[in-house]
Amino acid sequence: MKSRPVFTIALGALLVGVLGYVGSQQGAQSMAQRLEQRSKAAISQAGLEPITAQFQSRHGAPTRHPMLAGGEGLDEGKRDRAAKLVASLPGVGGVSWRDGWANAASDESNFEPLHCQEDVQGLLRERSVRFEEGSAELLPASDLLLREVAEALRPCLGAIIAVTGHTDRSGPEPANLELSMDRARSVREALIQRGIPRDGLRARGVGSSEPVEGLTPEDPANRRIEFSVIRIEPVTPTPVDTPGPR
Repeated sequence: MKSRPVFTIALGALLVGVLGYVGSQQGAQSMAQRLEQRSKAAISQAGLEPITAQFQSRHGAPTRHPMLAGGEGLDEGKRDRAAKLVASLPGVGGVSWRDGWANAASDESNFEPLHCQEDVQGLLRERSVRFEEGSAELLPASDLLLREVAEALRPCLGAIIAVTGHTDRSGPEPANLELSMDRARSVREALIQRGIPRDGLRARGVGSSEPVEGLTPEDPANRRIEFSVIRIEPVTPTPVDTPGPR
């Protein structure tokens, strides 16, 4: 009989937790819708309407970090202006281009590799980050490797860390480009979950355009993720991605 009050308290706590979760999800969805409407209005007013901003993750969850798409026929200056316009709206977080990747602001064009680069390359020399076939879904076997990569990167926190996805040339290049970008983003999110700050991570997908030296573009060994630890400096928040080459 004494267990009944305990059960009642536990049930009440569970209900409060469920209601809180539902409320937070509804609030996030409402926030994403407001940001999407504001972005649409700002893009339209600027005459950049082919470009759209979607405030939804690739898993369908609402987010304040929009994905920009469209406007492939516009010059890079207009695309850059659209990204900066959306990024300047109150409440908007990091902005990504579907065909581009983020660059941290710096007045210098020459970057020097750091010692973390060698540590990560050593981990990847005999192992590789594995995905489901034709998917950006990480295989469980990659978990230990990504933990080790995160530990190797930890001494260089404050650096700019580029995560680059590559494919072989076994399919149409637009699909290769999209898959390589999705895989780079998956690895970036996995590193964030393992304690690497989002501000220092940059995801990039290059499709089959950069095969391993000595291999033909069709070789499956070109399917890989590469990490470039390119600079230590306080990262200036620049939530705008620049479009990748098309």
